[in-house]
Order: sequence, then structure tokens, then C-alpha cells
Amino acid sequence: MSSRLLHSDRDPIPDVPAVYFVMPTEENIDRMCQDLRNQLYESYYLNFISAISRSKLEDIANAALAASAVTQVAKVFDQYLNFITLEDDMFVLCNQNKELVSYRAINRPDITDTEMETVMDTIVDSLFCFFVTLGAVPIIRCSRGTAAEMVAVKLDKKLRENLRDARNSLFTGDTLGAGQFSFQRPLLVLVDRNIDLATPLHHTWTYQALVHDVLDFHLNRVNLEESSGVENSPAGARPKRKNKKSYDLTPVDKFWQKHKGSPFPEVAESVQQELESYRAQEDEVKRLKSIMGLEGEDEGAISMLSDNTAKLTSAVSSLPELLEKKRLIDLHTNVATAVLEHIKARKLDVYFEYEEKIMSKTTLDKSLLDIISDPDAGTPEDKMRLFLIYYISTQQAPSEADLEQYKKALTDAGCNLNPLQYIKQWKAFTKMASAPASYGSTTTKPMGLLSRVMNTGSQFVMEGVKNLVLKQQNLPVTRILDNLMEMKSNPETDDYRYFDPKMLRGNDSSVPRNKNPFQEAIVFVVGGGNYIEYQNLVDYIKGKQGKHILYGCSELFNATQFIKQLSQLGQK
Repeated sequence: MSSRLLHSDRDPIPDVPAVYFVMPTEENIDRMCQDLRNQLYESYYLNFISAISRSKLEDIANAALAASAVTQVAKVFDQYLNFITLEDDMFVLCNQNKELVSYRAINRPDITDTEMETVMDTIVDSLFCFFVTLGAVPIIRCSRGTAAEMVAVKLDKKLRENLRDARNSLFTGDTLGAGQFSFQRPLLVLVDRNIDLATPLHHTWTYQALVHDVLDFHLNRVNLEESSGVENSPAGARPKRKNKKSYDLTPVDKFWQKHKGSPFPEVAESVQQELESYRAQEDEVKRLKSIMGLEGEDEGAISMLSDNTAKLTSAVSSLPELLEKKRLIDLHTNVATAVLEHIKARKLDVYFEYEEKIMSKTTLDKSLLDIISDPDAGTPEDKMRLFLIYYISTQQAPSEADLEQYKKALTDAGCNLNPLQYIKQWKAFTKMASAPASYGSTTTKPMGLLSRVMNTGSQFVMEGVKNLVLKQQNLPVTRILDNLMEMKSNPETDDYRYFDPKMLRGNDSSVPRNKNPFQEAIVFVVGGGNYIEYQNLVDYIKGKQGKHILYGCSELFNATQFIKQLSQLGQK
């Protein structure tokens, strides 16, 4: 029974056992006690997503006693599952109350110490669940003076306390080494979102990140509004409602698995090829359907039945596979078409290329003011994202006079200036103003128009859209991970703190350090992550034989959601 169901009105079903799977929050516990008092079910199996405190257990015990239902509480489990795995190598902490651990919550100027403790405890509890599930005690590295350091200190303490209690330790016996991390201890790199604010605002060019950026994509499900065709409604009639369609994009979908990290023009081309190869088989499907009596009997079908039973048998067995292929092609045709409409309408290829040049300090071919002032290029939010990336990435902040000129152009373009207000304060506050994150050298090469996808029967007319080819460059988070995982000496990471929860005593300096490069690592971003960073890590590890990386973040946001948080922080 999930939390939403828990708080709904339910009738008693006295001869049925009930399984609860909930967070041990105050209101959830109260409602469970109420269920016990009302004697709703025959027996109760209580599963808590993270560890329940002793005082809350006592509340349940008291309610069970008062209702004479002690014998009906069959089992109580701590499940340590308070995180969400979106991919084999990616997880997020919160979904329901993610505002609690959001970037805004952590960076609010008026946050009290008590509130900050609550935020940090929430993150640490979930990370603890993650490592219990993984069955491994990590070596922890983090930057100093950041929220990431606060998480590291608390997590180190929590792991240490659990290991010290030998009888009840969660890291002994069966769970240990159950996962892929069996031979060596993994490295946990805790980074703070503030080390790189440009990447979450960046327009992107890979399929999964684009879907997350421009469509309604949440917990691996994309919701699309289907345009209801162009037929005109009679005058005075109600406008047709748009159909909403939902598609699950999961590992079962082979096309998605193969192409989610590919540049978009490549995806468009692949969908087109799949469509053509399917069309070649489509006639076969139609024929099979008619043979199987799914579409009115025709003579050909009957003669074929007698002619060629063997052929029919193999054809029938391949029908489900063909129909599944058709379903996936339709799905990706719809999703990719929706993405392409955004790219064309908002000139996202232009934004992507221009931002890449800003971030890699390449000479710019046209002025920033021109793009901001161009009424045809992008939404006000696109323009704001571009300007913030420029402002974050420049070594030398623009002069007051220039800034006023930019602000005027942004205001004329309909932008809300609150996010800039916050970034301005942030830049003044951080020492990073002197050395912004570097993003490597230029990463894109325009390849001219996409001639191959332009044949007339194409679903994807990519005219006017540049085919930008990605060149692998490490983003700041990937670079930090590379330094720490490969034990490279680098000013950026040399003063990162080092925790080893297995050493029962000792501080940073006295802990004997691991000298060998790590085979497995978990990168966790405190303050929110995104698919651009995730994809960059996936690409980085492809070239490393036998090494594994997991990417985690306190919440997963796209640029729109991030801008909203920056805007709230920048409000006067």
C-alpha cells in the first residue's frame, strides 16, 4: 500500500492480509495506527522504505495494544529502499518531497541551521539506504566548505556507527558483495551543484537529454500532446481536445537503449531506417493478418493455408515480434517528431552550438546581443539560459554599462531577470569568480545539412537544422571523478577531503589512504543533477575497460525547473 492509497478512505476487509510499503513519516504512522484501531484487515505486514525510529515503533506498538491487534501485526521490516533507480547506472533520491532537498532549499540565504540539518539528514538517510542495498562501504571524497562536505561528514558517521555495532551491522554476511561491487571497495565522490551551474542550463543535443529538456519526461515516462490533425471544425463547434499519450522509455526498449545517448540527427536517421526496414516487412504483416483471419478471409489466404503450412507457422511466430517493432517505431517517431518541432521552432541547434563555444572559450561568430534580440530565436527562457551560461563562464564579468545593455535586451525579449540576480550574488560570493569551471576545448563540428535524412518520404525533414557532431569532452563533474578515480594529482581535487568509514578512528591526515586507482565509483551531486552530466560520465567510462560508474543526484531537474529555482532564489 503506497502513501497515496494509505491516506484514502478504505472499507474494512476483515479476512484479508494487508501489505504496507511506506515511508516512516509521522502522518503515515498515524494513519497506520488508525487502521489498526479500526481493525481494517486480518493481518498487517509493515515495510518501511527507510529505517523506522524506535519512538515511532513504540507508537505502532501502543496502537496495536489498544486495539488488541498485537498478534495481527505479522511482520515489520526496514527495507532500506529510499532512492529511485532510473537506469542501471543512475539513481535519484527523492520524488515526492524533492523540494526538501532541492538546490533552492540548500542555497536559501535565510535557511536556519536546524532546517539545514533536516535537509542533510534526509540526503544522508537515502544515501545510507543506497549503500546498504549495494552491500558496500565506500571511501568518500568531497570538496571542502560545501554542502557536499556536510553530507560526507554525516554519512561517514552513520556508516561508522553501523559498522561498530557488529551484531546489527547491515554490511556483514549475505548483503556484502551481493552487487557488482564485490572485489574492491567503491569510491564515492560527493560534488556540490555549485561547482558547475552552466551544464544544467545548457541546451543539449543528445536524445535522452533533449526529451527531458523539451518534453514532459518524468520517472522514465514521456507525456505527449498529440495534435488532432488539420481538419477544420464546423463554425461554433467546440475545439477538439488534444489527445494525451504516455510512453514508457525503459531498458526493454532496444532502440532507446541504443540511441538515448546519441546526437539527435543520428536518432532521426535511425528512426527513418527502422521505418524503412519495417515497411519492407509491413506487407508481410498485412498478409499474415489476413491469413490468420484477422482481416476478412480472402481466397489467397485459403490457398496459402493449404499450400504452405510450414511458411505460415514461421510467419505466425514472427508476427508478435513485428508488431512490437512497429509499436517502438511509432513511439520513437512520435517522440522524435515532437523534439524536432521544438528544435526548429526555437532554433535549439543554434543555441547548443553557441553555448558550446562560450563554455569552451572559442571565438564567437556572432554577438550575444544579436541572438537575444532575434525575435525568431527561442523562447525568453532559452535566451535567459544562454545569457546565464555566458555570465557564469566568463572570466571577466561584463562591465556595468554592458550588463545594463544586456538586461535591457533580455527584458525586451520578455525575460524574467530574477535568475540573473541570484547568479550575480552567487558569483560575487564564490571564490570561483576568479576561476570558473573549464569545459575543455571546442566540442562540436557542424557537418552541413543532413542530406541523408532528406529523401522525400522522410518523417524527419531536418532542413535548416545543423547536424552537429559531438566530440567527447569531459564536463567538470567527469573531470573531478577522473582525477579521484585514477589518483591523478590536480589542483582542482588535491585538497578534497578523504573519509574511510571502516577506519574506526582517525581523521583526514592520519587515515591510511588507498593508493591504487579505483575500479568502481559513484558520483553523487548534492543540489541536483541532469541527463547531460549522466551521459558525459557514460561516454567517459566506455573507454575504461572493466570500470563501472554510477551517477546519483538529490533530484533530477531540467533547465526549466532549475531556472525556476534560481528565479525564486533571486527574488528580492
